[in-house]
Amino acid sequence: MTLPEKPEPGAEGSEPAPAPDAPGLAGLAEGYASKAGLHRTDDGRIDVLKSAGGYQGIAESILPGLVFLISFTLTADLTTSLIAALAAAAVFTVVRLIQRRPLTQALAGVVGVGISAWLANTTGKAEDFYLPGFLTNAAYIVAMVVSIAVRWPIAGLLFGFIRNEGLDWRQHPARVRAYQLGTWIIVGVLALRLVVQVPLYLMGPDGLAALATTRLIMGAPLYILGVWLAWLVTRPAAPPGTQPSKPSASNDSV
Repeated sequence: MTLPEKPEPGAEGSEPAPAPDAPGLAGLAEGYASKAGLHRTDDGRIDVLKSAGGYQGIAESILPGLVFLISFTLTADLTTSLIAALAAAAVFTVVRLIQRRPLTQALAGVVGVGISAWLANTTGKAEDFYLPGFLTNAAYIVAMVVSIAVRWPIAGLLFGFIRNEGLDWRQHPARVRAYQLGTWIIVGVLALRLVVQVPLYLMGPDGLAALATTRLIMGAPLYILGVWLAWLVTRPAAPPGTQPSKPSASNDSV
């Protein structure tokens, strides 16, 4: 049997060719979320632990600072403590090489610890080991506040990918407002870090132990909590009259 030929687009009697999607928009949210390290499960929920780098990623973010604190507490020697922190960060790079896993997070950690160590060694102040973190934190706050002001809230770019919304949420004012609120929650988490930690930094050596401790507590654990809360408050409302269904790829529960 011979199948009829498919009419050329635009030919008489044929359906008009669909308009192509705007180039780049379909992948914008996905690319941004991927670069931010967010992950989703097979049933469409946010994988908060994996988004934080998993147990290994959390250890990579915590251990160098913890090693620095313990070493400086025991030895009171800044150089030795900075070397110990750098060594701890380098160990994770070697571990990832052995595991044949991507090195991006581990290398970023080594660079971050290296900058912190260089600054503290230059000034001779142990508390300056934590100063780059404050500057990075403040930069994130500014970027997120700007994203809210221009109605491109970062929470929407991140969560829109996971929820398969892409950028469609921008066409609905209620969704924009929800993602603005979610972004404000993350801003609040980042601002809380500065409110608690900067006064401890300004205390100098007397506040170093408390600064290092709060830095650990308000690092990955607080980040996970903030992302989880932002995810909950930005959950789309169920259409009226719909019945709960079993989890699927389009569901939006944590």
